[in-house]
Amino acid sequence: MEHDREKPSPDHVAPPGTSEGTIKALGKLSEAFEIIEEARGNLYRFHRLTGRADLALGEAVDLFKEAGHEEIAQELQDSLVGRNVLEGRWTFQIMEEYDDGYYNDFKSLEQGVREQLVQGRRHLFEAQMKEERRTHGRRHHEATAPKEPT
Repeated sequence: MEHDREKPSPDHVAPPGTSEGTIKALGKLSEAFEIIEEARGNLYRFHRLTGRADLALGEAVDLFKEAGHEEIAQELQDSLVGRNVLEGRWTFQIMEEYDDGYYNDFKSLEQGVREQLVQGRRHLFEAQMKEERRTHGRRHHEATAPKEPT
């Protein structure tokens, strides 16, 4: 039996008795976690850019050597190539520490709160907002996607 596309998916309807305040608080927690996901993406970008910069620096060192600037090449090589970006850490170590600590804790707690309060359902605040904002009964304003792409 296909779900009525004019009704939200049961996964996006709060369990009976869930207060508006709870939905609002869960929405804000979800927003915070989405910001953490964005920050994590930027941290990965930092990791990749720093790595690319180190490789380009290595090429610059080689070019300085070829151009006869041995002292400059050696100073760059000794001071910067392969250097830790933070005390004792390359960027991959920063990523691992972030992922294994703060990120995993945040993700686990956010999921745990949803499990405790709304049977793990996600994006209830946004689903409620969609119901309030969409034009019911109009094409491209359906509550859910079709089972098969049209």
